[in-house]
Amino acid sequence: MSHEMQHIGSRALNHDQNGDAEAEYDRLRGLARQEAAKRHQCFERSQEAYASGDGAAAKELSEKGKAHGRKMDEYNKQASEFIFRENNADGRVAADTIDLHGQFVEEAEEILEERIKYAKAHGQNHLHVIVGKGNHSPHHVQKIKPRVEKVCRELGLQYATEENAGRIYVNLTGGPADLASQPHTGGHAPHHQQQQQEDPVEQIVEAVLPRVMRKLEKACCVVM
Repeated sequence: MSHEMQHIGSRALNHDQNGDAEAEYDRLRGLARQEAAKRHQCFERSQEAYASGDGAAAKELSEKGKAHGRKMDEYNKQASEFIFRENNADGRVAADTIDLHGQFVEEAEEILEERIKYAKAHGQNHLHVIVGKGNHSPHHVQKIKPRVEKVCRELGLQYATEENAGRIYVNLTGGPADLASQPHTGGHAPHHQQQQQEDPVEQIVEAVLPRVMRKLEKACCVVM
């Protein structure tokens, strides 16, 4: 599986742990990994059949591999949607915050872009992005943070790492990312701060994840 297919943190949830939710997330990602392994096996066998001159078998195995790839994408889509809802549910993060725990890098990029679009459309002038500290990643490398910074640069937005190194402050106005002038939200907000005309979580899920899966399929499933 691609190096992109790693999520931040030792666990996918970023609040008081819910064993059932964590288990469901792990189940979905596990099913996706199984389908990825089956896809890989089919493609390898397809290449072997093609090399031996059995074009019909090669085609059949390739189609089976693609079918496993589609199942992999669907399980990953379900996992991404599930954990995004869990981590960004009403009351778990402030209205000016997005939590990307549990997302693969490609998923996180697309979700953040849509969240920024939503924030601007609703008059928000900044965004706190929870990216994780990389403490549990190989060699303590942060996977999501560099991609968040890349998105900000591409959109012409200034950003700064907050005192909590697992969070990034993004100025949505195009101005400087001056942390000193910003109120501290602490990552959670009282219920009255969460009241909005629309549910940003559901809007982002509906707008982003089908596109994410197409992007992942192009990146990870290029075969014969």
